[in-house]
Amino acid sequence: MRSASVGFQCPACTSSGPSRTYTARDLRARSAPVITQGLVAVNLLMFVLTLVSGGNMARARGDLIVDFGLVGLAIGADGLVGVDAGEWYRLVTGGFLHSGLIHVGFNMYLLWLLGSQLEPALGRLRFGVLYGTALLAGSFGVLLVDPTALTVGASGAVFGLMGAMIVAQRSAGINPWQSGIGGLVVLNVIITFAIPNISIGGHIGGLIGGLVAGWLLIEMPRLLGGLDGRQREVIGTAATAALGVACTVGALWAAGTWANPVFG
Repeated sequence: MRSASVGFQCPACTSSGPSRTYTARDLRARSAPVITQGLVAVNLLMFVLTLVSGGNMARARGDLIVDFGLVGLAIGADGLVGVDAGEWYRLVTGGFLHSGLIHVGFNMYLLWLLGSQLEPALGRLRFGVLYGTALLAGSFGVLLVDPTALTVGASGAVFGLMGAMIVAQRSAGINPWQSGIGGLVVLNVIITFAIPNISIGGHIGGLIGGLVAGWLLIEMPRLLGGLDGRQREVIGTAATAALGVACTVGALWAAGTWANPVFG
């Protein structure tokens, strides 16, 4: 995929406040993808801890994945475990664990590639909300499709970033097929369905969540007349956060609805 600018700003945003002069140092600080760097660092740290807890480079296992991986309901050593057993934190922690070196390497490469472009364009807060919402949408997808399988990986969130990148590029007048992001999404969707043991629900759920979140953050504010740029951004961010909450509620419902008949 070729790198392409995804910067965007509506006319109302540019006229919403006084101008300010920035030094080169200010601009570098504003454009540094700090949240992206932090996410990559946390994922890599968790992979190291997974290895320490009994995993290996080829196919990481161990206590960390068993205790914090995403599953709706399963039978553990001490009885039932999973989201429907009250372990709601798995909706988030599962997105920071990986099954092997190739898995974490590929996800972190895409996270860096996409995040280093989206974060400066959206700003750190909005990018963080986007990532969190995409992660939760991926978890929702997992629990809708396969709630009794232990699932790990940042793929749902990364697919969400791909979806948001499509929205951002179209908003900026960039053809996603020419930039390469369209082909990247299609290729990854094909791989999702073609290769066994890949989470279909996580990938597709994250992609849909990212598309919707991208629209809420980028396109919806343009439709809000009578408000200045800052107010539009706040509404778009709040709507995206609400989507993340809805995905969480949906995931909790799905874990109980689809998993309980199996173990009930």
